[in-house]
This record gives sequence, structure tokens and C-alpha cells, in this order.
Amino acid sequence: MNRIVVIALAIALVGCDDISDVRSLGTLERDRIQLVADSNEPITRVLVREGDRVAVGDILVQQDMTRAEIALVKARADEAAALSALSEAEAGPRAQQISQARARLQAATSNKRTARFELDRDLELAERNLVSQNSLDLSQGKYDEARAKENEAKAALNELLEGTRSETIDQARARHAAAAANVADLEVALARSSIRAPVVGSIEALPYKIGERPQAGATVAVLLASGRTYARVHVSEPLRTQLAVGDDADIWIDGRAGPLGGKLRWISADAAFTPYFALNQHDRSRLSYLAEVDVVSEDDDLPVGVPTEVSFPGIDP
Repeated sequence: MNRIVVIALAIALVGCDDISDVRSLGTLERDRIQLVADSNEPITRVLVREGDRVAVGDILVQQDMTRAEIALVKARADEAAALSALSEAEAGPRAQQISQARARLQAATSNKRTARFELDRDLELAERNLVSQNSLDLSQGKYDEARAKENEAKAALNELLEGTRSETIDQARARHAAAAANVADLEVALARSSIRAPVVGSIEALPYKIGERPQAGATVAVLLASGRTYARVHVSEPLRTQLAVGDDADIWIDGRAGPLGGKLRWISADAAFTPYFALNQHDRSRLSYLAEVDVVSEDDDLPVGVPTEVSFPGIDP
């Protein structure tokens, strides 16, 4: 009797050494895309339901746009004002401004001549002691003031004749560029208040309802992308050493008589749990490596999230 048990155990151990028959366990998956809120504005519309098919660009969830619209209107007005200031700086002074400056200079010159005449008269009277020193000082002050105003008018006219300084134009350009960038930023913020589908797929989850206010960065919709379906499985260490990207695989799921065709697309270089250098030779065989195996069979109705088993028939025992 004991001999029969030993033989049976030996056969079982031989079978365990055939790693081509070992199936890696995991689940069938498609890419899940989490769409987040860009602001904490309340949700005003939810345009889809869980399970709905959506196309690229479809609006899924709409947040309140009132604040963003008001900010954008103000920013566009600031940009228009900055552009006008830049255009004015680049065009330089108008002919009317130059004419006004010349007229002010003429008036200042005339006032200086009058003040000079009054000063000369008082000086002549002072030589004959016919005017007080106080009156002479007042005439001298009026003349000095008139001469200073004439110099000021000359400087203003020369500045207009030379045109706008390049530094002033550069500053105006910088202010306009900053205003335009602010408009672009607010346009992006306004567009992001509409949560759109980035890919074709189906709605898996809608965590928020109308009226709720999600935090900025919170997930407001989960999209299950159409297209590639793959098995995400854990591969044992003895099997990992014989696998390479591109190896053929058989994917088994419950309810189907035969396997689906698969191809190994990716396998992790790091163990999912304890690092190999911390284990002895016997325990290293218990290491697990995450891998993804694409389904190459044409089947658009494969369920997602169901348990699956993957075997690699091309691996020699």
C-alpha cells in the first residue's frame, strides 16, 4: 500500500515540474480612464448613464461655467486694452499732440520775454532808487519761473519729436502678451468645465450627481476604453525565466469551451512582493511577476473584470 502512495506522489511531482501546464491567474481587463474635475464648481448636467457607449469628444459631465465665463470676459477686455496701448506706443505721438506741444512752447517763450522785459524795467528803476528791492526780487523770480517753464516745454516737444522709446514699446508688448496668455488660460479652464470623452468607450462609473460639488482633481467619470482587451495575470518565478514579450498564450475564462488566443505584451521586471535577493533558492519559486497578455481573437463582447487563467503552450517544460 505504501509503495502505491509513493508512486502516486512521484507522478504528481513530475506533473508539477511541467511549467507549460501551469496557468497564471488574473482578470480580463480593458483600459480604465478616470476623468477628473478641473475645478470645484458644482455639476449642472450629467449627460450619460452608466453603460452608455460614447464617442471621442462627447460631453459626459458639465460643471457650472458662470465664474469661468465672467473671468474670461474681463480677461478679454484687459487684452483689448493692452493691445490698444501697444498700438499707441508703436504708432508714436499724433500730429495734434506735437502741435499742442509747439503751442505750449510758444506760450512759454512769450511769458519769458514778458518777464524779462519787466525785470529789465525794474533793474533800470532800481538804479535810480525808484523801486524797492522786494519788487526787484519778485520780478527776478517771475523771470526764472518763466524760463524754467520754457525749458520744460522744449523738452516735452523734443520727446514727442523723437517718438516712443523702445523700452516703452517693449513694456507694452509684454503687458499685451501677459493679457493674451491669461485669456488662453481661462479659455482652457472654461473648456475643461465640460468633461469630455477622450476615447471611444463605455461609461463604467459616475460618482457624482447633479448639484454636487466635487473637489478639484476628483474623479467624476470612469470610462472603459474600447479596443484592446487583455489579461492581467501574475506569473510565477520559474515561468518568468522562460517568458519573453511576444510569446503566444492561451487565455481561459469561465463559460467558454476553448481558450482565446493571446500574446504576451508586457511583463514586469520586478517581483510584486518580496524582492528575490531576500529569499533563498526554495522560496524564490514563490515570487510573482505582473504580466499583461493581449487578446488577439476577434471578440468585442468579452466581459471585463472576470477571473481568467493564462497558459503558455510554447514554453518547454
